[in-house]
Amino acid sequence: MINPKEIRKDFPIFENNPNLIYFDNTATTQKPRQVIEKIKEVYEKYYANIHRGVYKISEISSEEYENSHKLVADFIKCKEWREIIFTRNTTESINLVAYSYGLNNIKKDDKILISYMEHSSNLLPWRFVCRKTGAKLEYINVKDYKLDLDDFERKIDEKTKIVSITHVSNVLGTINPIEEIIKIAHEKGALVLIDAAQSSGHLSINVKKLDVDFLVFSSHKMLGPSGIGVLYGKEELLENMEPFLWGGDMIKDIDFDKEYLNDLPWKFEAGTPNIVDGIAFGEAVKYLNKLGMKNIEKYEQELTKYFLERFEEFSNKYKDVILMGSNDYKDREAIFSLVFKINPHIIGKMLDSYNISVRTGYHCCYILFRHLDLYKYKGSVRASLYIYNTKEEIDFFFEKLEEIVKRFGS
Repeated sequence: MINPKEIRKDFPIFENNPNLIYFDNTATTQKPRQVIEKIKEVYEKYYANIHRGVYKISEISSEEYENSHKLVADFIKCKEWREIIFTRNTTESINLVAYSYGLNNIKKDDKILISYMEHSSNLLPWRFVCRKTGAKLEYINVKDYKLDLDDFERKIDEKTKIVSITHVSNVLGTINPIEEIIKIAHEKGALVLIDAAQSSGHLSINVKKLDVDFLVFSSHKMLGPSGIGVLYGKEELLENMEPFLWGGDMIKDIDFDKEYLNDLPWKFEAGTPNIVDGIAFGEAVKYLNKLGMKNIEKYEQELTKYFLERFEEFSNKYKDVILMGSNDYKDREAIFSLVFKINPHIIGKMLDSYNISVRTGYHCCYILFRHLDLYKYKGSVRASLYIYNTKEEIDFFFEKLEEIVKRFGS
């Protein structure tokens, strides 16, 4: 069972800001004391560069850093921990695949499929690949705030080489049917990349069961430090991909005219990595494991259901407000983007005066807002909830939102 009031005791930010209502968890999550203390521990007790020292503290740092890879591997149920590559963030992970796999395997007139609900990080790298190779980028339709599977099946064919889809939309909260997407794509011979930035800390993920080719996510969206991202890739794919970055630690040896690449995952982790935050990421994974992903899913569904009920009451008074996403709590995560005639940035600043932190704007999904004909409203007010949020906070949010709308007009 998730008890948010007990969980909040683990987060120093709520001790230091007792009135804070943090509803910007889609952008980044807060950090538990265990993660913060782990960062302090590494710097104070055994900080050293990894894989290069035969002395004790270097060996400890190396072991801890590798253990974080293993914890992440177990978290998403992958076959080998060598299939886990640490990057800076989800964006870099997608770029790694685009550069290392895309530029070397995508040819003129090939197709790459993404959807209209993709974040810029899962759009721009593939646009870049298409410009460089002459391949064609196509969008899967979004209908009633959900991925249009019929449109997907119409557009995918033998020319499709990569399907790159978000697991959960960072605007709509929609949970996409990735099992079905992967199955259909593989039947056509296409590889699949799943952007799990919004799902990795919220839903149970089993990459072996999914049979996904690549999966990407970030530490900072799942209670861990910023500056650490993850690329999971099937071993056989990673082995045949060229490195994204060249330099130290990604090679075993260099001759006068030849270099010998390092084993996975180090082949893709050139230079001195983000050692301390990489180690602390392991603590975030331990924290989530202790809570239990199924418990987290269940609690978030409760919050989602309650938020939707309160929104229905609110929208009955203010007809002009639009909720971007499904009204069914079972189809979505606790991500709620509300569109008003009022400039969303005004609402965001007013909510901040009540210590409510939300995100405003287009949320790096300009194409989605244009596709849904909502771009003219300058974006949305997005409230996104997590394990330390409460129903009382939702009540306060709608109470203050009503005051703001009354003041400025809907």
